[in-house]
Amino acid sequence: MAYRRYNKYGNKKVIVDGIKFDSEAESLRYKELKIMEHQGLIAQLVLQPEFELLPKFKNCAGKTVQAIRYKADFKYWDVLNKKYVVEDVKGMKTDVYKLKKKMFEYRYGIPIIEIGEK
Repeated sequence: MAYRRYNKYGNKKVIVDGIKFDSEAESLRYKELKIMEHQGLIAQLVLQPEFELLPKFKNCAGKTVQAIRYKADFKYWDVLNKKYVVEDVKGMKTDVYKLKKKMFEYRYGIPIIEIGEK
């Protein structure tokens, strides 16, 4: 009997343009952004950009504590509004995500645009 592996949130991996996405909603948003980029509405589209929220450091016991990072789904330049946009396609907002979102917005001063699952 064959068993099918599922993501813990029920998402199915999707491949578009040779890129593996964590969900169909994320792949659909990628397609929309590629069209917007082709139309000149956005530029500098980056997939899975990583941001440092807290650098690594040595704690009071002298042990190194690893850095805390946040990986968004997309980052791009909004040509019309002349600003960077960071997006995350979300179906489930975990407690870790909520905390990292607060840290990101505090450190970088950019809101994370959340795109709901379709």
